[in-house]
Amino acid sequence: MKKYTVLCAGLCLAMAMTSCKTSESAYKKAYEKAKQYDTAQPAATQPTIETAPVVAPVEAKPATETQVVDNLDNVSVRQESVSLVSGSGLKSFSVVVGSFGVRANAEGLMQRLKDAGYDAQVVKNDEKNMYRVIASTFADKASAAASRDQIRASYPDAWLLYNAR
Repeated sequence: MKKYTVLCAGLCLAMAMTSCKTSESAYKKAYEKAKQYDTAQPAATQPTIETAPVVAPVEAKPATETQVVDNLDNVSVRQESVSLVSGSGLKSFSVVVGSFGVRANAEGLMQRLKDAGYDAQVVKNDEKNMYRVIASTFADKASAAASRDQIRASYPDAWLLYNAR
């Protein structure tokens, strides 16, 4: 009985292994069918009439009419209404190096900046309830952008703030 079971199992295994085999002719038929489809498709999709795009003539302008845009104008500035919490006073443009929800954290960063030689200040944005730590403040945008670029060596997330008040 044991021999009969082993023989049946072997026969079932042999049939399972040979019945799943694909034939080469099936692949060949599929390839031929796909090839026929590919050669017939482009002829049907090609337009019969070719149209040239319409191009407007180029008008030449003299060099005296060109306009040079200063790259400084591309500096992004956030406009917020802030009030001074501690520090010497704000001007129009400021370099912000940190934003905190807790005043003690903002004053801690302000003290570290003062120890490093900056005229640091803390301001509060009442709308967002955030304390902003300012490393330096300027009357013009160009000076503030230059200062921000220098400060980014130590504080890479530094950004410019325009006081709306």
